[in-house]
Amino acid sequence: MHLPANHDGTPPIVFYLHGLGENVATIDNNYNFSKIANDYGWAVVVPQAKNLGMGTMWSAALVNSDVDDVGFLLALLDTLLVQHQLDPDSVFFTGFSMGGFMTHRMAIEHGDRITACAPISGLIPIAITSLTPVSPVRLLHIHGTNDFVVGYDGGSQAFNMTLGLGVEAILDYWQSVNSCSGLPIVDTLPDLKNDGLRFIHYTYNCGTDLQHLKVVGGTHTLYFNEAQYDVSYWSVIHDFFLGNNGQSGVEDHEIGEFKVWPNPSSGLFHVEMDKDAEVQVIDMSGRVVFSGKFPAGNAQIDLRQMPDGVYLLKAAGRTVTKLVKE
Repeated sequence: MHLPANHDGTPPIVFYLHGLGENVATIDNNYNFSKIANDYGWAVVVPQAKNLGMGTMWSAALVNSDVDDVGFLLALLDTLLVQHQLDPDSVFFTGFSMGGFMTHRMAIEHGDRITACAPISGLIPIAITSLTPVSPVRLLHIHGTNDFVVGYDGGSQAFNMTLGLGVEAILDYWQSVNSCSGLPIVDTLPDLKNDGLRFIHYTYNCGTDLQHLKVVGGTHTLYFNEAQYDVSYWSVIHDFFLGNNGQSGVEDHEIGEFKVWPNPSSGLFHVEMDKDAEVQVIDMSGRVVFSGKFPAGNAQIDLRQMPDGVYLLKAAGRTVTKLVKE
């Protein structure tokens, strides 16, 4: 467990569940959870799964096991909440691969105790699809389209078997649970680095927040190095846990709700906001190419005469998102 160096006594508690065959010491060294705790103000908990015959793995309903990992994680949560006086209303789960499977299981069986979940490259096992979730739960699913270990379609080329629901079926499952309707807002994130990836963010219209980060070209990898990739999973998960998808809009006491779509576009961007705000668009050289005061409601930003590229959109003096004209 890693507590942030400076906190008010009640930091959010974030469980990270490791993948098949991994151990706490190795992943702690790889991901530097102490730095993550300090950077994001999280109390990061990295529990160790037992060896179930194929190496360390969570009892996520993929194999027959009498190991009660659900009970273990809940007991660990209860213990840490008391020992460290943490906030029981700020409990988050994320995990990679097998840890992503287990994160889905925790969301289904105990979503009433979890503030939000972010499974990475993990599916809902077929064995628990018949379960009725105890409650809706805020959920962000992250997955690469070229994942041959835990396939986007639910299969596995590495294990030559079906592992669970495919990503589209998972999103249908959670849309039903979270009372979603209509089409999602689709936000293709800026592609500035030569990483061979394209990050597409989906925000669904739901009673309880549901989002998906689709990594086109992504393999069975946890992308977190911001110097190498356009997107860091940790940053996206942090923004989601805080209730800010980090792309289509933000919500705080100064700006209010601020949404932009489509993004990318050919230059005409629609803006929706619930407060009046001074708005600026700045190109990558720092030049202001658009400015004006927008009233609450709907407005447009017209960049059709500007060169294709990435622009920063600011509202009330704060960077809200990146606009991509193409």
